[in-house]
Amino acid sequence: MLDEFREDDIVRKVGGRFKLSTLVQKRMVALNRGARPLVDLQTRDPMQVVVAEILQNKIYLDTSGNIRSVTDDSARVDKLDRLLSDDGGPGLADL
Repeated sequence: MLDEFREDDIVRKVGGRFKLSTLVQKRMVALNRGARPLVDLQTRDPMQVVVAEILQNKIYLDTSGNIRSVTDDSARVDKLDRLLSDDGGPGLADL
């Protein structure tokens, strides 16, 4: 387990443990499907990337539970969603 999850700071930043869990899971799926990291780290561990993105205020959950980035471009997300939706899994809009 990463030390950041032992601290309550990251939980308060996101708005609770359930929101943190949802945000981490959805962002991990996006990274595993080819989304680019929003932080520059020397690691390729997606969990560390997600934690860094949260701590640096790069990603958040909107009011409807969708993951958003600070520089979110919905047209780009829709295009990527169409490209990745051919595998039968959930689309990026579902993340």
